[in-house]
Amino acid sequence: MNTATEFSNGLVAAASKASAGTVLVEARRRYPASGIAFSADLVLTADHVVTRDDHIRIRTEPGGDYEATIAGRDPGSDLALLRLGRAALTPAQVAQAAPKVGQLVLAIGRPSLNGIQASWGIVTAIGGPTRTGRGGLLDQYFQTETTPYPGFSGGPLIDTDGQVLGVNTSGLTPGASLTIPTSVAWSIGQALAKDGTVKRGYLGVRTQSVEIAESTRQELRSAQERGLLVVWLEDDGPAARGGLLVGDIVVGIAGKQVSDPDDIFAALSGDTIGKPVEVRIARGGKIQALRVAVGERK
Repeated sequence: MNTATEFSNGLVAAASKASAGTVLVEARRRYPASGIAFSADLVLTADHVVTRDDHIRIRTEPGGDYEATIAGRDPGSDLALLRLGRAALTPAQVAQAAPKVGQLVLAIGRPSLNGIQASWGIVTAIGGPTRTGRGGLLDQYFQTETTPYPGFSGGPLIDTDGQVLGVNTSGLTPGASLTIPTSVAWSIGQALAKDGTVKRGYLGVRTQSVEIAESTRQELRSAQERGLLVVWLEDDGPAARGGLLVGDIVVGIAGKQVSDPDDIFAALSGDTIGKPVEVRIARGGKIQALRVAVGERK
C-alpha cells in the first residue's frame, strides 16, 4: 500500500469513528444542522440552529429517530444542549490533547439523512479570549481551513484519531466559521445540563485600558505595562460595595493580571459568584488589595 492510500484510509477511519457521536438536529425551518452526542441522552449543538422550542428531532445512523427538548442554552457562546427522552446515543470521544497550529483536522457534519459529510484542513490560528457577535465572551477559539458546508454548525472538529477537538459554528462571527474548543464547550455543556444556563460573574464597573506609570510598575514589581482605569461604578454594585472608586486602576483580579476589559469577564467564572475575590488596584500611585464579592450577571 502506498503512502497516499494509507493517508486516505486514515482520514476515512477517523471520520467513520466520529460518525457514531455525530447526529442530525432538526430544530429549525431551514435545512437540518449537526450535533455531538454529549452523553447517552444529551446532544450539544450550536444555539443559532435551534429556532423552535418544540418538535425537535435527533436522527442518528442507522435509522435512529428521537424527540428532544431543550435542556439549556447559552446564546453568548452559541451553544445549546438538547435532551432525549431516553439514553440512546453513543457519546463522542473527546481528545485529551489540545490541537496545535498546523495540525491536520477534519470538520464532520450530518446535515442530511444520507450520512456524514467531511472537510479537511489544518488549524490556522488559536485565539482568545474574544467577544462574540452574540454578546458573549469565548476564552478560546480555533480557526481552520476546513470548509463549513451548510448544516455543519453544531458538528465536531476532530483529529486524525477521530476524537473531538471542538464544536464548529458559523453563528459567532458574521461570514466566518469558528471552533469552540472542548475545554470550553464541555464546561458550558455541563453547566447547561445542571442549571439550564451558564452563570457568569460581574463587578459592576466600566473600564478602559491605560498605561501604568513606571513608578507604579516598580511598586508592582512586575513588567505589566497596562491596567484598567475605572470610569464608572454601578450604584451599590459589587465593586462599589467592595471599595473601588472611579479613577482607580485595576491591575489584577483573582491573581490574574488584567489589561483589557475582556480580562475582567474571563477572570469571573460562575464559580466565583457570591465569593470574595482579590482585586488589586493602583490608587494615588500605591498598590492596594481589595476584597470584592462577585455578583451574578443577569
